[in-house]
Amino acid sequence: MKFMKLGSRPDTFYSVEAVRSVSSDVSSDLIIQVKGSRYMLHKFPLLSKCLRLQRICSESPETLQRQLIQLPDFPGGIEAFELCAKFCYGITVTLSAYNIVEVRCAAEYLQMTDELEKGNLVYKVEVFFKSCILHGWKDIIVTLQSTKAFPLWSEDLGITSRCIESIASKVSTHPSKASLMHSHSRRVRDDISCNGAESHRHQPTTKGWWAEDIAELSIDLYWRTMVAIKSGGKIPSNLIGEALQVYASRWLPNISGKVKANKEASAASSSDSDSANEVTSKHRLLLESIVSLLPSEKGGASCSFLLKLLKAANILNASSSSKTELARRIAIQLEEARVSDLLIPCSSHSSDTLYDVDMVQTILEQFMSQGQSPPTSPPRSKLGIERRRRSRSAEIVDIELQEARRSSSASHSSKLKVARIVDGYLQEIARDTNLPLSKFIALADTIPNFSRPDHDDLYRAIDIYLKAHPDLNKSERKKLCRILDCKKLSVEACMHAAQNEKLPLRVVVQVLFFEQARAAATGSKVAELPSNIKALLASHNINSSKSPGPLSTTTTTSNIPADDRWSRSSIKSPKSRISTLQTKVARDDDLDENDMNPDGMGRSSMFKGFCALPTRPKRMFNKLLSINRSGSEKN
Repeated sequence: MKFMKLGSRPDTFYSVEAVRSVSSDVSSDLIIQVKGSRYMLHKFPLLSKCLRLQRICSESPETLQRQLIQLPDFPGGIEAFELCAKFCYGITVTLSAYNIVEVRCAAEYLQMTDELEKGNLVYKVEVFFKSCILHGWKDIIVTLQSTKAFPLWSEDLGITSRCIESIASKVSTHPSKASLMHSHSRRVRDDISCNGAESHRHQPTTKGWWAEDIAELSIDLYWRTMVAIKSGGKIPSNLIGEALQVYASRWLPNISGKVKANKEASAASSSDSDSANEVTSKHRLLLESIVSLLPSEKGGASCSFLLKLLKAANILNASSSSKTELARRIAIQLEEARVSDLLIPCSSHSSDTLYDVDMVQTILEQFMSQGQSPPTSPPRSKLGIERRRRSRSAEIVDIELQEARRSSSASHSSKLKVARIVDGYLQEIARDTNLPLSKFIALADTIPNFSRPDHDDLYRAIDIYLKAHPDLNKSERKKLCRILDCKKLSVEACMHAAQNEKLPLRVVVQVLFFEQARAAATGSKVAELPSNIKALLASHNINSSKSPGPLSTTTTTSNIPADDRWSRSSIKSPKSRISTLQTKVARDDDLDENDMNPDGMGRSSMFKGFCALPTRPKRMFNKLLSINRSGSEKN
């Protein structure tokens, strides 16, 4: 810390019954009252350096032995006035970054300029400020913080603006070219005289060395400082984002706990309510200021940090423009998000859900609107012919198309990552018993089909939702399962789905069909019924170890769950096993003729796929359909 000493005489000020006086052989002839404190002083040393006191004394008649002057609005209080008075008496005073602002304001108030005496206090303070304070990193930070106590005076005297400009200049300068004090070395005392050398020098080594230091500033000064740093254009956007994150972590830690405590305090009494609302308003202003400082470039702030700001914005009920801006920025780099970051608490009183699903839906829709469809390529058989027919201009166009496809591929890769994140998010929010089915389906449907190469995570989310919402009726369960593509389930997921009693029977049939089709395509030999089909048959009290002939006629609709009876009781007497499957699927009374699987394959395509199966897997699959055959043969 740099300092400067003025004067050479020892301190002779003393106090008697709340009155400050100076030891002198000459009796005092001037009484100055500053904010309740009285000073017994002399006119000659003070009036020779203070133009304001000269004018006051000349305007008032000397009717008493001691002339009284009152200074109720003196900037800096009694400490600043006493320092100015000691300077007039030639008593030694020390200037530093901690008192330079109040001394400068007090000297300006008393008009201690060179008009009265050359080298007056205003001049000396300005010399110290320009030559020492503005050249030391820590000194500038402390001085800028001190201006908060005298905002109007500091603005008029240019102290605030000069400190901010100096900070921005030092941040833009390489650390080796500036005399700086790193925040991690603050505990080490660094006393530096204006005429002496540094006793300790600590040079920062990291690029973001300045972030923690300026994080101590109040939000208004911090905002102006960051604007000045950004306007220089020399600091990368990612460092700006890191600095904002440091400031947010300094002033917005555990914001949800703070707001909850404020609400409890506001419920206790009206006075506590006013203070709680004031604290919330300060946090809201701080948050919105940070949002306005976010760099415009992608990656300037991490997606995790942006989502934390959005959580705080929801809790603090920030402006809709701030929320919209955060949602837009998050959508640009949504592939970097984590599931835990997307769990934004719902602060709306009109909704009972745990998380703000609507906000995530908005972010996801904005993300999808930015991407492109995955690239497609022409068939190989035609590729050679087209190449032979191309002209030079056509080849140039083709190069441009390839570049576009590369960017499209990057977008497609991002969508694959986002699909994984959304499926994980669906698994988390599915546990919320108050989450409406429509919101769950809408969020799942936002992801395009090509972005989900497999549906295992989506199936887990559906399974969790079914367990958390046992009161869903048959129609709602079927509507929920329409977002699932059974062809994209792994073997493990198929085994689980085949034994899942909460799934509609139609979905179970599709799962079993596609599993058999996959086994046939891979050419694997199936010596016995798969375990998942055995589990399904066992759930209906059917012994799977018996021959695949007609099952016992004792199996009636009373053994079938009432929720799934619609898909079995309506089957007529079929003429063959294939027609049995066709009729079974086609007679779904709740699905219309336009109902299709998520991958766009209708009933006829599934029926054709079944016809293409080899004989042995087809025979084993028809064991499931033997339930109705026994009833038809009896008739």
